[in-house]
Amino acid sequence: MKELVLIIRPEKLETVKQILDNYNCGGMTISSVMGCGTQKGFANADGSINEIKGFKTTINLLPKIRVEVVVHDEKVEEIITEIRDLVATGRVGDGKIFIRNIEDAVRIRTGERGNKAL
Repeated sequence: MKELVLIIRPEKLETVKQILDNYNCGGMTISSVMGCGTQKGFANADGSINEIKGFKTTINLLPKIRVEVVVHDEKVEEIITEIRDLVATGRVGDGKIFIRNIEDAVRIRTGERGNKAL
């Protein structure tokens, strides 16, 4: 089993959800996050300071979506290829996919383990 952690543009979420659904992924976790990478984020045009949750800061973060899903090993490359094909815009800021090994999984309700728990 592999965990895919995708950091994507918010407007690409529905596309990613459809791709994962097409591969019968049993579930996913989606979070709204802020971040920056090669894109370097942004600041106000006038360089002014903004306030986030009571802290004054210069904004250099962009809104992104984090999608976490655990999939069967044999589906990983197909899923990655389809996400790249349908989500990439060719511009900086398209995101990243991180791939992690998952040792085991347990479905709490039934006690099923491993691939059966997915």
